[in-house]
Amino acid sequence: MNNFQDKSNFIWQVADDILRGTFKQHEYGDVILPFVVLRRLDCVLEEHKDAVIATYNKFKDILPDPAQVLLHAANGLNFYNTSYYDLRRLAQDAGNVELNFNNYINGFSDNVREMIENFQIDKIVAKLVKNDLMFMLVSKFTEIDLHPDVVANHEMGYIFEELLRLFSEMSNETAGEHYTPREVIRLMVNLLFAEHQAELQGKGIIRTVFDPACGTGGMLTIAKEHIQQKINPDVEIVMYGQELNEQTYAIAKSDVLIMGEEADNIRSGTSFSGDRFKGNKFNYMLSNPPFGVSWKKEQEFIKDEANDPYGRFHAGLPCVSDGALMFLQHMISKMEPRGSRIAIIFNGSPLFTGDAGSVMIKLCLSPTKSTSFIFYTLYKSII
Repeated sequence: MNNFQDKSNFIWQVADDILRGTFKQHEYGDVILPFVVLRRLDCVLEEHKDAVIATYNKFKDILPDPAQVLLHAANGLNFYNTSYYDLRRLAQDAGNVELNFNNYINGFSDNVREMIENFQIDKIVAKLVKNDLMFMLVSKFTEIDLHPDVVANHEMGYIFEELLRLFSEMSNETAGEHYTPREVIRLMVNLLFAEHQAELQGKGIIRTVFDPACGTGGMLTIAKEHIQQKINPDVEIVMYGQELNEQTYAIAKSDVLIMGEEADNIRSGTSFSGDRFKGNKFNYMLSNPPFGVSWKKEQEFIKDEANDPYGRFHAGLPCVSDGALMFLQHMISKMEPRGSRIAIIFNGSPLFTGDAGSVMIKLCLSPTKSTSFIFYTLYKSII
């Protein structure tokens, strides 16, 4: 398996071979995606696993919270696992796979356990065990190497996106609800930074990038790669994202963890009535907000804020069946006083066509330089 397509095909085949007949096809993603994440985490932790276990056994009765010494034992990683088990070791004991799996999950550091909870993995494991599939699934996943040295972050992104596409097709969902094709993201990023390269030259520069509907995190990671690989490798990029879908939130957070970034900057929940970055301002923002997603459940909160002249949505509300315009207003509210740059995809222009419809990239610059353009964007979106 030499590329992401081979690995995607392998994982898909595992799902089809093991889950067929026990799980409905639209449930495949619920089962497979957490095991993909766990296998990638295992591959990263494996080299230092025994050192972490030894350190934990040495300090667990001495320190009330040995997290810092465990992170040190993990050689600078920002997560760890104190359990003897990983997927490879679980595959060595068929008779106790459920008990050992629970020990394995509970051994992860808090940041990983919080992420895994979003997969609701307890229900999945119970059904796998009941149907004698747990050991078989664990064993198959030990056959694939997902270490970042073998599968780079951008390739892992392709794997997740291909799996999401396949699982979405079986669920009669639109894959675009979960991710944006990498080619489109690269176009957005190129436009976003095309006239901003001079400002990013030099040492000691720190910039923030935010996506309020970040999906699997592809826009954030590609924006960071673009700046550091094509503009200035010395720029420190701090990524922030919020995501409503629990599975894609967990995928994005796991990717950020493995990259050694601050995983707490990826937060779950709705950006409208549950803004997890209230008061924050960002240098760069980019997003592909979901098309045609109703905001009816949040209608009371949103209308109250729209009546506030200082609220995010005071410029006007679209029809209740489409919240894309409100994502733009949400992003505008997070612009730096000295100016920010925003790239957003909107329905309505022939950039490309597909299941999600046609889309348009719009750029909003600083409020001082582009106020009229921002209001033009809002006006065109409303009508």
